Amino acid sequence: MISQFFVLSQRGDNIVFRDYRGEVPKGSAEIFFRKVKFWKEDGEEEAPPVFNVDGVNYFHVKVVGLLFVATTRVNVSPSLVLELLQRIARVIKDYLGVLNEDSLRKNFVLVYELLDEVIDFGYVQTTSTELLKSYVFNEPLVVDAARLQPLSPAAIFMQGTKRMPGTAVTKSVVANEPGGRKREEIFVDIIEKISVTFSSSGYILTSEIDGTIQMKSYLSGNPEIRLALNEDLSIGRDYRSSFGSGSVILDDCNFHESVRLDNFDLDRTLTLVPPDGEFPVMNYRMTQEFKPPFRINTLIEEAGALKAEVILKVSAEFPSSITANTIIVQMPLPKYTTRVNFELEPGALGQTTDFKEANRRLEWGLKKIVGGSEHTLRAKLTFSQELHGNITKEAGPVSMTFTIPMYNASRLQVKYLQIAKKSSTYNPYRWVRYVTQANSYVARI
Repeated sequence: MISQFFVLSQRGDNIVFRDYRGEVPKGSAEIFFRKVKFWKEDGEEEAPPVFNVDGVNYFHVKVVGLLFVATTRVNVSPSLVLELLQRIARVIKDYLGVLNEDSLRKNFVLVYELLDEVIDFGYVQTTSTELLKSYVFNEPLVVDAARLQPLSPAAIFMQGTKRMPGTAVTKSVVANEPGGRKREEIFVDIIEKISVTFSSSGYILTSEIDGTIQMKSYLSGNPEIRLALNEDLSIGRDYRSSFGSGSVILDDCNFHESVRLDNFDLDRTLTLVPPDGEFPVMNYRMTQEFKPPFRINTLIEEAGALKAEVILKVSAEFPSSITANTIIVQMPLPKYTTRVNFELEPGALGQTTDFKEANRRLEWGLKKIVGGSEHTLRAKLTFSQELHGNITKEAGPVSMTFTIPMYNASRLQVKYLQIAKKSSTYNPYRWVRYVTQANSYVARI
């Protein structure tokens, strides 16, 4: 059980606050924000998702810049509370369409009504958007999505040559459009988070994909849907030796409770009646070898007693028709580094460099990288003392974060999305997108 739930803005403003049990002091939100903002323990820059202050356990997740926080004095499962916070954020987004500070403030009556149904006296009742529709009757006040900053460049849906902006999924699942009509459409996201570790010589030491097929339905009447995946899809490690290199082999997977698997073994189709709101149709994990989207090469050379030069090269190994966004490359430097001078390649656009003195870290940001291209950064380091031993042992490893729309490393694909027809003229919009993100992308030096 939890005692309190609150949502804070990036400035620490209390947007939503609900005290369920009265066991934790009222000033807990202020205590939490000060602790998170000025976190200095264990040499870490950011506060962990769970910590304790004066006998109060604080749990928090960050969702689109907002801090969703729960407190309790009792010993509860951290993973349970963190999952609850993520689900509360998802339910609120389902109802409001847009999740940000403005939409929360405009719809605070609806948000408090949702919280009272989701949690009762600190105990979770339900986090299903479908079930909550029977108890929650306030209509959301829709925020104009056109004024919103896009959360990520991956918020663009594509189908062939058609593009639909990310505002397509900023609709509430309960509110009708102007005129009282609902636009019939369904969105399917294949989101993959990849973890790769490269050795100092460039070989892949470990590689793993954590993927999910997310669905958000705006179809009236909840028609039955058939979703077909690759016919050569195999599940389980036993298939590795018997199938060729072209097949997709997942280590394991699980499905949403609404999915029926009657024909899955025969033709790899999933049948389901989608509930309201956003939900994961399927989660999967893959450790089969795959081609990593980026290669990172690092060279460190001593340039005198108190100087050294670092050369970082990032190579994009995906087709030129695809563009990666919001790339950040980081590299810890020796603790006696005092100054760093950066040198970008000629004509470099949309790139930023920074030396974080507090934790001696080099940071290189690239707005976008087109497939097949290479980018290089040179950094001249100045030290406060003479080098002792090998500099490569005191620097690195290099880590990288990125988002690649319309690309998936596993080659898992949605072959078709079939919707049961209610009439001959019924033809809802279908939108499918692929997004690949870095989970832990590390290259040793």
